[in-house]
Amino acid sequence: MAVLVGCQTPGKVDVADPADTSTEPACETLPEACLLGDQPTPFAVQLGCADDFALLASDPLDASIPGARSAKTVVDRHDGNALYIQNSRDYPIHYAFCAEHLSGDGLPLVADLATFNSVEYFDPNRRFILGAVTFYEEPGVWVYEISPYDTASAELITTAYDQLKANTWFGCDLYFHPTSEDIEARVADLPEHVQVITTKELFEGITYQPLNPGTSMGLLSFYTDTDLHDHIPNFREIVVLDAVPNDISVVAGIITNTFQTPLSHINVLSQNRGTPNMASIGAFDDDTLRALEGQWVELTVGTMDWSIRAVSREEADAWWDAHKPDPIEVDPMDLSVTALTDEWDILAPDAPDLTTALEAAIPAFGGKAGHYGALASIGDAVPHPTAFAIPVYHYHKFMTDNGLWTVVDDMLADPDFQADAATRQDHLASLRAQIEAGTVDPTLVADVQAKIVDGHAAGLYPQTRFRFRSSTNAEDTTGFNGAGLYASKSGDPSDASDPIDDAIKTVWASVWSTRAFEERSYFSIDHTHVGMAILCHRSFPDEDANGVAITANIYDTAGIDPAFYINVQVGEESVVFPEDGVTTDQIIYYYYTPGQPAVYIQHSSLVPAGETVLSARQLHALGGALDAVHTTFLPVYGSEDFYGMDTEFKFDQNPSTGELQLYMKQARPYPGWGG
Repeated sequence: MAVLVGCQTPGKVDVADPADTSTEPACETLPEACLLGDQPTPFAVQLGCADDFALLASDPLDASIPGARSAKTVVDRHDGNALYIQNSRDYPIHYAFCAEHLSGDGLPLVADLATFNSVEYFDPNRRFILGAVTFYEEPGVWVYEISPYDTASAELITTAYDQLKANTWFGCDLYFHPTSEDIEARVADLPEHVQVITTKELFEGITYQPLNPGTSMGLLSFYTDTDLHDHIPNFREIVVLDAVPNDISVVAGIITNTFQTPLSHINVLSQNRGTPNMASIGAFDDDTLRALEGQWVELTVGTMDWSIRAVSREEADAWWDAHKPDPIEVDPMDLSVTALTDEWDILAPDAPDLTTALEAAIPAFGGKAGHYGALASIGDAVPHPTAFAIPVYHYHKFMTDNGLWTVVDDMLADPDFQADAATRQDHLASLRAQIEAGTVDPTLVADVQAKIVDGHAAGLYPQTRFRFRSSTNAEDTTGFNGAGLYASKSGDPSDASDPIDDAIKTVWASVWSTRAFEERSYFSIDHTHVGMAILCHRSFPDEDANGVAITANIYDTAGIDPAFYINVQVGEESVVFPEDGVTTDQIIYYYYTPGQPAVYIQHSSLVPAGETVLSARQLHALGGALDAVHTTFLPVYGSEDFYGMDTEFKFDQNPSTGELQLYMKQARPYPGWGG
């Protein structure tokens, strides 16, 4: 949790020794002495101390390796390889700095942004060598980096590295860090004096991972994975976990003992709640944390470091009163729609815009089915399984026919239910059991079966085994994400052992899962307004690959370096909750950058070394679909803040052609850092 301060040179991580330089002259660089004073400056040509660096540095655009500060660098080849270390807070991109300070007045004019980007990152005869000097705090390493998609030759990399080495006080400890596999391939051509450190070596020196920055106050509690099966934490607890659970009820903050995947359910939920979430290797047995167990604490998760301190109950209560979430109003169920509805009819065709169409559809069809209707409207750019929806009317009718609304009213009116978490858990389990034992209207069952069987015979559906997916009117919105709260289940009208009415009841019962109830209560959602529609489409019993993707670069929430974040795995192995020791392909796909480079943060452990889960062709098809999704929903959810759509996809055999094909399954707004 150290912070870079003063003019002291931080320690250096132990990595493989560079080539033996015993016969070479000793490294010479700047003596340590601050050069810039304490006033902001647009750039520096030398760095003499940590204060100089701090004056220019900002959070790096790529935060996939946590705990870093970075200052962008420019080497002007037209001007004798002059080095500029730009103020990266005032000039967050290279172009802005070069256009203002290195254009005209005797220097060549800098072209427009599009030309600048296409030339200065890709042309071997470029004027500028663009990069950044970055300090990775925990391992204590200074590195020179270029953009993951930059095609700079080993000669250009060496030129910039040597200029930085000669003009910084830490120059003798400077490493070159290849930020992509393409750049790694150029390392072999670098001269021996260029010290190299890999991403793997950097990660070996890191114990802290900020997933969702923020501050919260709560009661510090420790839970094993087994504990969470038997006990539900209170929403005002800050929990330290020995493992990364698939799900967790609403809590004030999370510290896991091991690293998480950015799209894990608990992180998406933390972002939706606006509660801090972090990982710290060894946290479960950390003496400092254990000393605070059972006490009220303040946890602050920052992009660079984290802190925790004891507070009084009075401080914690005051903090909660000031920061508890505003109530979310959910429109009551729209019971006017009764018919099974094909995907292309979910959204009203005469709606003036997508926002209006979704607002009208969600009370009847829920968030998941409503957004699916929007996917269907995009056309061939977003391939997806043909679907239909069972509106919320049938959930409401089922609850009425089976006398279950009375059970709900009595349960919600019970003071013990409201006051005690264990009582709530028992009552909710009883209600779910009653729902699963109830009787579904035989007419509905017959209609659903006929729609599937007849659609299959007509070639609309490739099979009769269907997936029945939850779609409440209180999820997949900007105010309430609902990731992982509700259940989905498969059923087959052609298989008596796999009845569709059981699948339907399982989905309906999940409205009253403990986690869903606690999450809705946290946001003061009226539970009696929540209804469950069901999105129905073919199942995927043997897919080739499955994944989740965000239509934005989650490591660049400023939107300066646009890309897609993709997490994909072979077959049906989980991507958001992999088993211990199993890794996935995690990709930053620069779809809008010339050459569309893909940077692999991590590789799947389930494919042979050197291979990837998706082929280049499949990745390009996915990129095109993500671009279409991003553009379609931009008028609805886009803003000046971070915007991205959270999607699910599969690659499976096309029943008609036999070829592997992309199928998009879901799109919902992604909350992003800080909720």
